[in-house]
Amino acid sequence: METKQLMAKTYDPAQVEDRIYQDWLEKGYFHARVDESKEPFCIVIPPPNITGQLHMGHALDNTWQDIIIRFKRMQGYSTLWLPGTDHASIATEVKIVEKLADEGLTKYDLGREGFLERAWEWKRQYAGRIVDQLKKLGSSCDWSRERFTMDKGCSRAVNEVFVNLYEKGLIYRGDRIINWCPECKTALSDAEVEYDEKQGSFWHIAYPVKGEDEKVVVATTRPETMLGDTAVAVHPDDERYRHLIGKTVILPLVNREIPVIADTYVDMELGTGVVKITPAHDPNDFEVGLRHDLEQIRVMNDDGTMNSHAGRYESMDRYEARKAIVEDLKESGLLVKVEEHKHNVGECYRCHTVVEPIVSKQWFVKMKPLAEPAIEAVRSGKVRFVPERFEKIYFNWMENIRDWCISRQLWWGHRIPAYYCESCGKTIVSKEPPQKCTCGHTGFKQDEDVLDTWFSSALWPFSTLGWPDETEDLRYFYPTNVLVTGYDIIFFWVARMIFSGIEHMGEVPFKDVLIHGIVRDAQGRKMSKSLGNGIDPLEIIDKYGADALRLSLILGNSPGNDMRFSTEKVEASRNFANKIWNASRFIMMNLENVHGDALAPGKPEIPDKWIISRYNRLAGEVTENINKYELGLAAQKVYDFIWDEFCDWYIELVKPRLYGTDETARHTALHTLVYVLSNTMKLLHPFMPFITEEIWQHLPGNTGSIMVSSWPRVNEAELDEEAEEQMQAVMDAIKAIRNIRAEMEVHPSRKAKLIIVTEGANIRLFEEAAIYFEKLAGASAVVVQSDRNSIAPNAVSAVTDTAQIFMPLEDLIDFEKELSRLNKEKENLDKELARVNGKLSNEGFIKKAPPAVVKEEEEKKAKYEEMMKRVLEQIEKIQNMMSH
Repeated sequence: METKQLMAKTYDPAQVEDRIYQDWLEKGYFHARVDESKEPFCIVIPPPNITGQLHMGHALDNTWQDIIIRFKRMQGYSTLWLPGTDHASIATEVKIVEKLADEGLTKYDLGREGFLERAWEWKRQYAGRIVDQLKKLGSSCDWSRERFTMDKGCSRAVNEVFVNLYEKGLIYRGDRIINWCPECKTALSDAEVEYDEKQGSFWHIAYPVKGEDEKVVVATTRPETMLGDTAVAVHPDDERYRHLIGKTVILPLVNREIPVIADTYVDMELGTGVVKITPAHDPNDFEVGLRHDLEQIRVMNDDGTMNSHAGRYESMDRYEARKAIVEDLKESGLLVKVEEHKHNVGECYRCHTVVEPIVSKQWFVKMKPLAEPAIEAVRSGKVRFVPERFEKIYFNWMENIRDWCISRQLWWGHRIPAYYCESCGKTIVSKEPPQKCTCGHTGFKQDEDVLDTWFSSALWPFSTLGWPDETEDLRYFYPTNVLVTGYDIIFFWVARMIFSGIEHMGEVPFKDVLIHGIVRDAQGRKMSKSLGNGIDPLEIIDKYGADALRLSLILGNSPGNDMRFSTEKVEASRNFANKIWNASRFIMMNLENVHGDALAPGKPEIPDKWIISRYNRLAGEVTENINKYELGLAAQKVYDFIWDEFCDWYIELVKPRLYGTDETARHTALHTLVYVLSNTMKLLHPFMPFITEEIWQHLPGNTGSIMVSSWPRVNEAELDEEAEEQMQAVMDAIKAIRNIRAEMEVHPSRKAKLIIVTEGANIRLFEEAAIYFEKLAGASAVVVQSDRNSIAPNAVSAVTDTAQIFMPLEDLIDFEKELSRLNKEKENLDKELARVNGKLSNEGFIKKAPPAVVKEEEEKKAKYEEMMKRVLEQIEKIQNMMSH
């Protein structure tokens, strides 16, 4: 059989990976086809934002997806890994605004259309860069189906969904308390607010009761909002305040009368049992205000400064106003006390500015009717979280969900398809701009706001497949099979995709949700710009190769758990790649002069049966592990098999046959080497696609690409428990001998006779294995017997499950030579100890020498004393052996 082109001496990923990826692309291996004869398997990529470049979290996420899709492709599924990018409304707009600021411009200088032109330019520049980065990682996406959340089809799907939900009464516009970011100047959904524990204060303020010599005390963490108070509330059953219900109090600093109302919202046990009600600045107060028809007085502008309702505090920043208000309350004698207080403060997830709850006219999705079937889908097992514990996060979010604020005061994004008649003010929600109002007028103004980014992302599993059209792709690939994502966006994205799929497709969008953790640095810290500990995956790929990065991200990793990343791990993975390369090259060199059908196997020997059986067991276990999403465990098993069993054991075991004169035995060994290497490369391929492809192309008998070869199946006929047990017995004996030689520091070149005491069938086994003991355990001769006759009393021994092994002591050690060496070492140590003791007993040295120098000499003394102790122990040991 003619061998293929010779393999390079060393493996250089930079010379291999781009070439192989280009070949895969040109041959269309990633392209998915609707094939009724095959079962479909589909993953939609969590679309990366177009705000820059990929980070290590993306590398992890996409490595997991690529492993699964490559595995399923080799198993014969019609696989689609659908790629794309997300417009990332807030994040992208912030980046573009920052870039404009560098040019001395604002977005208002450009106007909406001009700004959107800049945004599309940004998308063209950065979306392409992200795709190139995904390709460098080896991602086998179907690039012909690449999507963007604001492309024509996805935008059409967004309008379709908005109109459908509006017509069902599930989207509405109204005044509600929303989370407002004064920096981004936009509304945020609850999911876009991150909470951080901060040190704050409780200010206790006295509100005088009108016409009475009485005051009620309220406590607040935001005194600046008191300017918008429109009531104080007490519990209707609270005996302490029942007499005040219906009366009014005077709002301090403003001198406005506000009523005392009774509402069961008030907790009688908490604080004084009296709460201030600010309907325009607190979600609970807003609800109380609706029940009691209270006025909503908003005292802040969109940028976090105080407005005209704040009186003399107008135009002050909210925190500046807080200080001034507290000072004024002190002066007026109405500040009762201030208590230190730790509490959770909501911050914008993008800029980390403290959000302000304010009343605002916004668009909302009514969540309760949508959440209920989505909760049931997970509870019934239609959607499964891996690991299962993440269901709790999902249920907690969905069972306590509030209506979703979907409007954003931005320009980049899907503009809300609501139009207002310029004549009568009527609102028309329509997929296309309306031509004429019922009042006869033809002039309309479209709503200025855009939709929350996650509104379009929620439709990703079906909008990308062609919905609302009933495309072939949608019919064949929906619902998708698995979604791979981080636990940090379960409520942002996963929950919203589930209820959107059920609502618009009548089916859940995926069967499994595979959750991974976040990538931390070597010290366990989250990677961030502020810490400067972020690592660019592209730099790692340039230095070590994509395979090494991928393997380092998967080894030791398990679903749902954070992982620590270090370059040491990548170096270990690169070393593994080199190990495989060297082993493959060794096999190829031994195939150089093999022609025709010479690789047809002869009678296999025990090591051949053993390695083939072990490979089959590996194939079964790895298949099961990947099916259960135990990707880290699967990778570890392949790694251990290749490194330990195949390279360190099998290749070493067959070297005598490779270098021997028995051609049949040699060819049997070569056949087994090629068979096991070829198939093991298939098992490794999903994890390390490039090096496995390169090796596969060099091995005889292989055609096409490894990525479309068939996934290994267990061949029951090749499972050989007996061979495994026999080989284990031989390897255990070799390991025991190696351990003794290492403990006794026997030089590798020194040979020793072996006497193996065993019984039954093992006698023949160890006799036939004599060659392995000679090559792998430094044996000069091997004697196998059933008793301990003629074994010297001072022979060194080791015990395994199947045998007792003896080695004559004089074979292991040249006593005279060793004793001479140890005595010389003792003399040298005596001299060093005398020198260091002389220094340390010299008072002049102790007084004059710097403390660091003295400390260094003390450390030397301790080291030499420890070395002397070991040398004396070894001398005594040798002398005892010689006397026996």
